[in-house]
Amino acid sequence: MKQKLQAPIFLFGCPRSGTTLLQSLLATHPEIASFPETKFFLYGVAKYEPKRQKLGLISPRLKPHLKKYFNKEINRPEMLKYFPKIPFIDLYTRSFIKVLNILTIEAGKSLWLEKTPDHILYLDYIEKMLPKARMIHLLRNGPDVVASLYEVTHKYPKQWYKAWDIDYCLERWKESIEISMKHSHKENHILVNYDQLVADTPVIIKKICDFLSIEFDERMIEDYGKAAKYLSLEKGGRTVSQEIKKSGSDKFNKIFDESQKQYILDRISGFNLELNF
Repeated sequence: MKQKLQAPIFLFGCPRSGTTLLQSLLATHPEIASFPETKFFLYGVAKYEPKRQKLGLISPRLKPHLKKYFNKEINRPEMLKYFPKIPFIDLYTRSFIKVLNILTIEAGKSLWLEKTPDHILYLDYIEKMLPKARMIHLLRNGPDVVASLYEVTHKYPKQWYKAWDIDYCLERWKESIEISMKHSHKENHILVNYDQLVADTPVIIKKICDFLSIEFDERMIEDYGKAAKYLSLEKGGRTVSQEIKKSGSDKFNKIFDESQKQYILDRISGFNLELNF
């Protein structure tokens, strides 16, 4: 009898918002399969290539990325055979979904979770192709995200393509928040506050499980570190602590001087992340 899969899950958020932590917690659930960031839509959708976008073609970056991902990152090169020779993005997306379905069934799970923070920029296309998917948005306050983005991109500029200045960090955070808020009214979307997640992890995870129509499992809290080791990307400073740290990092105050801090606070005023579940 063919195993029936539930609608998949996508986890979004601005980079450095704690998405890998939340992914690790959810990936520990006995029914959920998850994988290191696929970056499929980031590399596949020709968002900044108008001619290719108009023709519905994939970006030329996708094929080499998939080859690297399936060969080196998850060691499943045989999955590449499922992708078509005709370079249309819709065909590639259907093949991508098929591959994740296959990997999920192989693992004996009933649904898969995909987490790539930058995929929030491709949310409209993802919803078009997967209208029944459940979408989780993780939102974190601006000062912490901007400080973390500024610090990590200056420490690992090659992995992040450049060292981000304050304005670029702010733009990325604000864009992610605005996209999440735009979809907040939809039944298949849930917005999660990072501060609430780390302050009261079991309560927030239970509410996310209710949203996903799955039973909460204590092992999600106890054993998430095992999943984190598989899902974390050590290159570029993308790691998850083996202990859930409470909010209140002083990184913002340590990294920026008074004028920089005031500039950042002025730029993010008006964004309310007080989410109530």
